[in-house]
Amino acid sequence: MTTHEREITEPVDLCLPDGRLNPAAVGWTRRPLHRANLRGWGRTKRWEYWGIVTPSHIVGVVASSLDYAGVHGLYVLDRAAGKEVRKDVVVPLARGTVMPDRSGQGAAVAEGSGLSIRITQTDAGASLRARAEGVEVDLELPLREGHESLGVVVPWSPRRFQYTVKDLGRPVRGKLVLDSVPYEVREEDSFAVLDHGRGRWPYSITWNWAAGCAPGRAIQLGGRWTAGTGSTENGLFVDGRLHKIGEELEWSYDRGDWMRPWRITGSRVEVEFTPFYERVARTELGVVGSETHQCFGHFAGRARADDGTWVELDGLTGWAEEARQRW
Repeated sequence: MTTHEREITEPVDLCLPDGRLNPAAVGWTRRPLHRANLRGWGRTKRWEYWGIVTPSHIVGVVASSLDYAGVHGLYVLDRAAGKEVRKDVVVPLARGTVMPDRSGQGAAVAEGSGLSIRITQTDAGASLRARAEGVEVDLELPLREGHESLGVVVPWSPRRFQYTVKDLGRPVRGKLVLDSVPYEVREEDSFAVLDHGRGRWPYSITWNWAAGCAPGRAIQLGGRWTAGTGSTENGLFVDGRLHKIGEELEWSYDRGDWMRPWRITGSRVEVEFTPFYERVARTELGVVGSETHQCFGHFAGRARADDGTWVELDGLTGWAEEARQRW
């Protein structure tokens, strides 16, 4: 059941000296091995996104540099009350934004208009600090020995490409403070997901992304933006080990009613996702803009491991989304 895509096992530069995609970088990894030595201005996108799920809350933190702007955000959903807290800022020319060129190393920093984010990464794990009016996030995300992530290079062309790391089911502990009320985040019933992105993008793109986790199991699924490239970002995680799924999947959902169940299927994937909340995010900056429908919910179904056995996915919690970008 192994994928047709090439597994990379040694460190590699994402780009050639002239800024074009390094052909040797195209493939997938079980741990971060790519150095994002990007060159050029205007099409370069860098970001760190962490999504955290606890029994009581869902937290999203994003720090990004899009060259002409830094777009940063802090989002919290009270799951029981259905109440959102969000702080989104746009910083011209991404001033003050720092993005390391390797996943899992260095510090990512973003500040502006009352929002501050600092993500510090070492071989032992990551720490996440975010502050905005009425919201504090102070979390530790340890990295367990033998834990695997999914790294993929998506090659649209020699000058348009993306390197992504999807790291699911990370332990997380610490605290969330809302209006001076503290909430403990505990490893035994919470998890975190990382989306690390570095690349040079076309002006207009649409993607699907789904991520779900439970103790010992996680599923990572993507679609649309990888079509025709020969790369996919699909994988099953069992006890921290990655089973790469190398096929484009069929996504079925209702844009007229995002809360209806979503279906994601292929020869190794039979997934139904049932939302319990829809988050809508829109940004309009003239000729650039974005619209994201991110639904939080529960997974059911199954996915096939590398040895051909089916792994049940019932009870996983996470999200599925459609994002449209003009950037």
